[in-house]
Amino acid sequence: MQKIADSNKSVISGVDDLDIELWIKIYFLGREYRVPAGLTIMQALEYAGYFLTRSCGCRAGFCGACSTVYRIKGEYKLQFAMACQAEAMDGMYLVQLPFAPAEKRVYSLDHEEYSANTLLKYYPEIARCLSCNTCTKSCPQGIEVMDYINAALRGDYKQVAELSFDCIQCGLCAIRCPADIVHYNVAQLARRLYGKYGMPQVKNLNERATEIEEGVYQGEFDHLVALSNDELKKLYVEQQKNKEVY
Repeated sequence: MQKIADSNKSVISGVDDLDIELWIKIYFLGREYRVPAGLTIMQALEYAGYFLTRSCGCRAGFCGACSTVYRIKGEYKLQFAMACQAEAMDGMYLVQLPFAPAEKRVYSLDHEEYSANTLLKYYPEIARCLSCNTCTKSCPQGIEVMDYINAALRGDYKQVAELSFDCIQCGLCAIRCPADIVHYNVAQLARRLYGKYGMPQVKNLNERATEIEEGVYQGEFDHLVALSNDELKKLYVEQQKNKEVY
């Protein structure tokens, strides 16, 4: 970890390159760049001089914007990662994907049936699944993508929702799929339908929602909205100390 910390100094603290002991070579857009070891792919590209305005977002591995395909020099296998999370490695050939050009169907949850045929109605291509598992191998989140597509074919909304819960919709599965399935959109529809029709209702949640609609807490809301920024910060600090739920 000390090596990684040392290699990041020039990026985060402005320390001269002479202080960096470990260097690696990466390749981007046909050019070779020497960058410090221990940086993420995104940091390495920025260190190389690129100002990223696309294919970057939260920088926390959550938004799915920095989908990256890479191959290590001397290896035949394509690999996949989020640029803000994966560490740059020596001999890495990089390609960043600006977006996944996958079509999303238009639907209204209020007018859809909670049945196995609904997923096939909007995404009939799931019936073409070859069970090749390429989607699962492409997923940087480690999600069992092929398994939830098979569950979608069976109409098992619960399993689709649970298996796909950590999906960040980066699109790498759809880009690699030979059957042209848009996996993450299928999962999104399944989760929405399961949440509306299949998931057991929580009694306390329904009661609290009813109270909010009836204006039981309106006075407290109005009080918070009227506070200044400094008053809100002070209130937040006190809340964190006391762990009091407002």
